[in-house]
Amino acid sequence: MPTHIAALLVGALIDLVVGDPEWFYHPVRLIGKYISFAERRAKRGNPPSQVLRRRAVFVACSTVLLAAAATWGLLALLGLWGFWPRFAGMSLISWTCLSARNLADEAEGVRRALEESVEAGRARVARIVGRDTQRLTRREILCATIETVAENLSDGVISPMLWLALGGPVLGMAFKAASTLDSMIGYLDDRYRDVGWFAARADDAWNFLPARITALLMCLCAFPLGLDGRGAFRILRRDHANHLSPNCGWPESAAAGALGVRLGGDHEYFGKLVHKPAIGDDRRVPEGRDIRRMNLLMFASAGAMLALITVVALV
Repeated sequence: MPTHIAALLVGALIDLVVGDPEWFYHPVRLIGKYISFAERRAKRGNPPSQVLRRRAVFVACSTVLLAAAATWGLLALLGLWGFWPRFAGMSLISWTCLSARNLADEAEGVRRALEESVEAGRARVARIVGRDTQRLTRREILCATIETVAENLSDGVISPMLWLALGGPVLGMAFKAASTLDSMIGYLDDRYRDVGWFAARADDAWNFLPARITALLMCLCAFPLGLDGRGAFRILRRDHANHLSPNCGWPESAAAGALGVRLGGDHEYFGKLVHKPAIGDDRRVPEGRDIRRMNLLMFASAGAMLALITVVALV
């Protein structure tokens, strides 16, 4: 088995057991510091829109290249001490690229908060969504959580697995940098539209194939879990384009079909109403246990992806 595939498997195991502990200084924090610095430099002098959009390309490309170069350099340095120090470094870097356990923990936190009150649920779900949460109903909180798990199953689990498998920790960390760029500046509001446009488009490109793989895996894994696999395929075919993002609609439609609930719809972002089409059929009202079902579907899909990568690597 190739070394980087073995490191990916070890990293996925560490993520499953440890998650993302708050005491750990995650590499994303360093990436985020550079992005904030580069954004300020790009906006220096209050440049016109065209100039800022050109600088946005440099912000995005430099972030990804620096993350990849730093990862390569660290692994090269560890390699001077031999195979096992380098392998340990590869495994730990692979771990930092994955977020399945943390995503599941955050979603479960929303479910527990909703058992206390809707207000507690609003406060908790605000940790994982970008929309305004002050006026969300119980149903909207549940749907927002399911949507977030489905979307981040693609962005935070399946996608990094794919890039780690294709190019090892160097390509995996390059993807993580691109994803961090999108989460920090890839918005369409007045503040980020020009400086973040390239980061948003690049993130769409990085996640184009993984989003579709994620949706297919979710549909297949729904059957053995006792969820509606046929419904997942049906809603996926019908509603995958019902999203402002070219990618997010794929895993969200698979989730909606598998659980038999309706997702999507209009939401408020930064005080502005954003119109979104609905995804799925309104067959029943979402329940707290749907979050647990979604988490189970996420782990099953991630396991299927790892199994697929391992089989391909061994062939």
